[in-house]
Amino acid sequence: MLVCRRMTTWSSGCSLRVSPGDARALLRVFSSLSCSGVIFPSTRRSNTFKQVRSKLSNRIPISGSHLFPRLKPVEFWKCMSVGPDRGNMAVIDTLHHLHDPDSLSYLSQAEASAIDEELMGSMGFSIDQLMELAGLSVASAIAEVYRVEKYKHILVICGPGNNGGDGLVASRHLFHFGYKPTILYPKRTDKPIYKSLVTQLETLSIPFLDEDQLSSASLKDYNLILDSIFGFSFHGNARPPFDKILQLLRDININTNTQIPIVSVDIPSGWDVELGDKDGLGLKPDMLVSLTAPKLCAKTFRGSHHFLGGRFVPPGIAEKYNLKLPPYPGSSVCVRIGKPPSVDVSALRENYVGAVLLEEHINKDPFKQFQEWFEDAVAAGLTEPNAMTLATATSEGHPSARVVLLKGYDHRGFVWYTNYGSRKASELLSNPWASLVFFWDKLHRQIRVEGKVEKVSDEESDEYFHSRPRGSQIGAIVSRQSEVLPGRQTLDDQYKSICEKYADGSYIPRPNFWGGFRLLPVSIEFWQGRESRLHDRLVFTREGVDDDQWRMQRLSP
Repeated sequence: MLVCRRMTTWSSGCSLRVSPGDARALLRVFSSLSCSGVIFPSTRRSNTFKQVRSKLSNRIPISGSHLFPRLKPVEFWKCMSVGPDRGNMAVIDTLHHLHDPDSLSYLSQAEASAIDEELMGSMGFSIDQLMELAGLSVASAIAEVYRVEKYKHILVICGPGNNGGDGLVASRHLFHFGYKPTILYPKRTDKPIYKSLVTQLETLSIPFLDEDQLSSASLKDYNLILDSIFGFSFHGNARPPFDKILQLLRDININTNTQIPIVSVDIPSGWDVELGDKDGLGLKPDMLVSLTAPKLCAKTFRGSHHFLGGRFVPPGIAEKYNLKLPPYPGSSVCVRIGKPPSVDVSALRENYVGAVLLEEHINKDPFKQFQEWFEDAVAAGLTEPNAMTLATATSEGHPSARVVLLKGYDHRGFVWYTNYGSRKASELLSNPWASLVFFWDKLHRQIRVEGKVEKVSDEESDEYFHSRPRGSQIGAIVSRQSEVLPGRQTLDDQYKSICEKYADGSYIPRPNFWGGFRLLPVSIEFWQGRESRLHDRLVFTREGVDDDQWRMQRLSP
């Protein structure tokens, strides 16, 4: 997200206030932000502002700041719950595109060329900007599916045109993602943009292959192949040396002994942009990353993974060409499209390879050992390392489980916060015994905690409540967790009402039905995944929550 000086950011549907230094940058990224408008200070009369304002006015509503005197962020409470007005832009809702691929737009060769020309014409994009965005999208899609631990070594084969440039950019991003790319770029061009991309890769010591170094034997050194040879402008038969390269890659599709997944950029090399692999001489990639919008040939794609990349299509282009595009999740630059691959659940298997967990290495204080592993999870960059499964049961023994967030821990126990009227709270008040599970997949670790639960003090709950963002404080007041709602609108209306009540920025008191729980453990197990399912399991137990003496034992995996 672009964060401008003198600008406050909100969720979708908000206006932005920009300063001169940010104006040009806004031109490049506005289409990826869910903005309903741009507010320019009325006093600005610089040429930069005039140029940018003129270009943006065709795409986003423009206002002068005199229309919004003394703006306060709290006045934009509606931005937190109301989505952007996209006008006539055809955007597919939720995940409908995964189940009905025909709900997407597919471009002909002429349409794809026209959109590219317009992007680099009236829309103000440059070829290097589009190439950068495309290459990042490709690298991100690869990282979504092919984990670096298993697919570290990637052979990137680049053609002489823009598709090859996308592959060069993707290689740089893959390197920074932790992969080890090797480049085969047999038909280099003297154009400055491509020479600069090669220089960038060479400064990272990314190796380049000569075409005579490529063979069926040398391909065994790679875990994945990125096909960025030909794009949508290609037609006819491949000429040397690409004809031999394509033959070698086709053999990979057939020979199960050397089968390596292939990822194609926009168009699988050897395919007709509209008819697909009409002669049967094209590649059969495992993944296709379409750019801007999928091309007509993508309708015949039968690989496991189809992604759309290039989160840069301006609303004006989408409207003009009636593009039906899927929503991108969060800040992602790629999105899965097409039907998800069918999966044999029984065949899903991960070979755990991690550090050993031995008695002589573990901290004899389980709370300190938890802290060490928790800090490892944070350092590993895991998403929400404080997420934990909380399992509770009714007084009759009927269980339930959900994921909550750890918000504190010490030698007393593990703390989380919730609505005291929720199902989990009701079960805990009638049966105060529960268990927690932390699972950190990248580290092949989990921690299981069992114990007795009690409420934290009002002072602790107050302190945490007022450390939360105001939106979250209001959300806690609005939500009567686990109660039946007649519809989403009811929740939004209640949120709006509370926002208006505290629009002056006044103190928000913690509701008495909301607060924290603490689990006082009597058992803490540390689990480390190992090869052949012979995992390490060391468990600490004590007689009761007031007992300071812990006993450690090893359990059979």
